[in-house]
Amino acid sequence: MVTEDGGGGDQGATLHAVSSAVLAVTRHLSVHEVLQVIVRAAAQLLDAKYAALGVPDDEGSFAEFVVEGVSEEEWERIGPLPRQHGMLAAMLHGDTPKRLADIRKEPEFEGWPVAHPVLKDFLGVPILDGEDVLGIVFLANRRRPGGFTEDDEELLTLFAAHAAIAIANARLHEHNRELTVVAERNRMARELHDAVAQKLFSLRLTARTASALAERDPARTVRELEQVERLAAEALNELRAVIFELRPADLADGLVSSLRKHVEVLDRAHEAEVRIAADEAVVLPEEHEAVAYRITQEALYNALRHAGARTVEVRLGTEDGRAVLEVADDGSGFDTSDTAESQGGLGLASMRDRATSIGGDLTIDATPANGTTVRLEVPL
Repeated sequence: MVTEDGGGGDQGATLHAVSSAVLAVTRHLSVHEVLQVIVRAAAQLLDAKYAALGVPDDEGSFAEFVVEGVSEEEWERIGPLPRQHGMLAAMLHGDTPKRLADIRKEPEFEGWPVAHPVLKDFLGVPILDGEDVLGIVFLANRRRPGGFTEDDEELLTLFAAHAAIAIANARLHEHNRELTVVAERNRMARELHDAVAQKLFSLRLTARTASALAERDPARTVRELEQVERLAAEALNELRAVIFELRPADLADGLVSSLRKHVEVLDRAHEAEVRIAADEAVVLPEEHEAVAYRITQEALYNALRHAGARTVEVRLGTEDGRAVLEVADDGSGFDTSDTAESQGGLGLASMRDRATSIGGDLTIDATPANGTTVRLEVPL
């Protein structure tokens, strides 16, 4: 790319700016966050006062519209977006860039609401995934005199190509997260059937036996009723455990506080001792904390329900610039080479997938009869 002064001296700086903008976008996994960062990065890249990104829907309008340079109060006063008219709507039906010296002089221009900022020079570039338009990024009012140039159009088109990859990746990540939620619900349904339903079935049979023996064998009836009471208590505990697993994590107070609450509840609900040693200073991004919490929850579930552990400890700290979370138990352990058990019944594959989704590493240290340690490492 040749700069406006006819030389290539600023080419390295320009490519560095593009690289920085792309990196800023690809660090995010939420689709909405990606859209917001694309708009902000595009505005900074080309020194535009106003920027926007519209995601088209199936009805000829925008499913989402993100802006930069306009406050929330100003945006509310502007009102609804144009659907079938205006320059923004016109670009919904095309897949080529549009660069204008003065948008107000174009045939498509039909004015704007009173609260709308006055726009002059304009640059719109589609974000394409093959032939599909993922979005359209709009820039207006470049701060440098002279408006947008052909080089600017080329630069924004290059950035839009990288933005398309980031949007597609974020959508894929959210889809995978939805699949993980479905898998989690299916697992809980199996737990309800395998644990609680069987207990209730046994309770029902025992109660019938006690009823049949009530008159001719009072002593045995008493024993059967004691069995009914025991089974009912076990079913209640199983149901409470499953419901607790289904309850979404409240991370409003941070990861450490949420882990402490979770450990306290489990310590009261189970015969095993469940304790925690955590560094209060460890703070992760919201999505990372949610994943770390879910992995801890799964590891604690395995230790208490499958391993028969007497003691379980959650440890959270830092090491070499990484947050380290461990769940260690003194239970029965297992053979990590047993693929069916380790990846199926214990949900280790799901835990590894969760760790990978936030750029973390998950290791399992387990041997039969010697307990298990689940270790999650996440860059700070």
